[in-house]
Amino acid sequence: MATAVKKTISLPPELAKEAEEIAREEGKPLSAVIQDALRLVKKKRLGNELLELQGYWSAKAKEQGILTEKDLRKYLKK
Repeated sequence: MATAVKKTISLPPELAKEAEEIAREEGKPLSAVIQDALRLVKKKRLGNELLELQGYWSAKAKEQGILTEKDLRKYLKK
């Protein structure tokens, strides 16, 4: 069974009110709403990291003249 770590956080009044409204509308505890929000932020960050990596390796491939999957197959057979 997972254990929980209790933390005290501060939120601006409007954000706290919005979080409480979301919790009420979704029938979830406030902590679940905050957990969902943190998971979404983590997912977005990972997505951004993936895009950065794709950009980096795309640039490296272009430097080698690899512009298509066919070019990549030829390069990998070397």
